[in-house]
Amino acid sequence: MRIRREREPIEAVIFDLDGVLVSTDEQHYRSWKRLAEEEGIHFDRRVNRRCLGASRMESLEAVLRNAPRRYSDAEKAELAERKNRYYLELVEDLAPADVLPGVRELLCALKRRAVRLAVASGSRNAPSIVERLGLRDAFEACVSGMDIAHSKPHPEVFLRVARRLGVPPKRCLVVEDAPSGVEAARRAGMRVLGVGRRPLAGTSLMVRSPADLSADEMLGL
Repeated sequence: MRIRREREPIEAVIFDLDGVLVSTDEQHYRSWKRLAEEEGIHFDRRVNRRCLGASRMESLEAVLRNAPRRYSDAEKAELAERKNRYYLELVEDLAPADVLPGVRELLCALKRRAVRLAVASGSRNAPSIVERLGLRDAFEACVSGMDIAHSKPHPEVFLRVARRLGVPPKRCLVVEDAPSGVEAARRAGMRVLGVGRRPLAGTSLMVRSPADLSADEMLGL
């Protein structure tokens, strides 16, 4: 007779930032588009899809595939910094009202159940964006691209969050909207709730929005 093993209870929920708590996809697109046009590089929505869920330098490499010339490492660093300046200009107007619908209520419901909450994002701007959204007090930890050496799909960002919270990875649930993030969470030994319209392999469940699940349903994954 096969013995049924009970799943570990979820003690922490770790949220990706962009596409999960807020959407800044358009700001990223417009920033890369502006940079590409200045450099005479073709860039459109199709090329932009390669940048989703990638680090800044990985995104830059995707953009530069269409470049008419090669760039030195120093030039690439300048391009990445210039794109980031454009992006920061565009997100300057982010406010609490830009938190995606239902997210704030879900966070409150999870906190009432004594669930530990954190953000894990490859973006170096994650802490400032969380601040602009008025969500700083909702999370015990926010690990960003400033804190890690390896971007998703490497599991470092999620393992670092788990250590900060003092919660074993097997008791963490990650909420992600990108394939690289799902793979990173799975490599970290965590369960994954996928968000978005397209199926993501490796998730325990897919929803259009985190708010489509109640806190109890989420903790039952």
